[in-house]
Amino acid sequence: MIKNNLVLVVAMLFAFVACSNGTTAQQQSTETKIVEKQKVIIPDMTKVELNTSLGTIVVGLYKETPKHHDNFVKLVKEGYYDGVLFHRVINNFMIQTGDGNSKTAKPGQMLGTGDPGYTIEAEFVYPKFFHKRGALAAARTADQVNPERRSSGSQFYIVTGKAYNEQQLMQMEHQMQQMNLQSIFQAKAAAHQKEIMKLRMARDTAGTEALRQQLIAETEAEAAKNPVKLTDAQREAYSTVGGTPHLDNQYTVFGEVLEGMDVVAKIEAANTDRNDRPTEDIKIISAKVVE
Repeated sequence: MIKNNLVLVVAMLFAFVACSNGTTAQQQSTETKIVEKQKVIIPDMTKVELNTSLGTIVVGLYKETPKHHDNFVKLVKEGYYDGVLFHRVINNFMIQTGDGNSKTAKPGQMLGTGDPGYTIEAEFVYPKFFHKRGALAAARTADQVNPERRSSGSQFYIVTGKAYNEQQLMQMEHQMQQMNLQSIFQAKAAAHQKEIMKLRMARDTAGTEALRQQLIAETEAEAAKNPVKLTDAQREAYSTVGGTPHLDNQYTVFGEVLEGMDVVAKIEAANTDRNDRPTEDIKIISAKVVE
């Protein structure tokens, strides 16, 4: 089964080698559930207040992701986030901000590339921290250009997502398993890039197939050591408050909303253009660390 699912990925990778980054009572209930969950799981967090044009959001930063924690605090104290727009908003998914260029953006201007000029090493504390509704996570560029999944130096998003039933969670879990297999195989294929190239140039079909089978076997063995499976906490959160489970272990989750999910919901409901930018600017007026 695994081998069949990997065939297309393998073929594409070998071919590639040859050719060469959005209050109701229900919302209030959701916010209460999120706050209660985080108090039990991780009570010691640094609090940051985001004063937006639609209200105040208070986020908590995890100490277990120190590089992201310290960088976020530094940028807040420097005033980096003061005036930035929520430049990407997608209903039932997330709201994104942190592009420094958005402070002076003209109406309709495409945004999303602004940052301080550096990236941050990924800090996956998974499955403890995952993409439940209200999670605070770092944006990043795609795997194709960022295989180490390093985070943007400033851009972040707050998860809104949606709730899933059991069948949907099972399907999502399966997709996550396939993504994990592909990720493992891609890393192994990249490590054998020169060998693959040499075999293809020599038209060594038998050698290429032998290497393919070797990489598949190694991928299966590595995946079996750390199987991808939703935890009880994930299943409870994703079936009640909701979230975006397909992003788990792909982007660094480094905090969560403690207060203001009603404000997040207002931002999420904004009208947007074809690039997912709100048609009327929504901004972080100021940000500060709550001592």
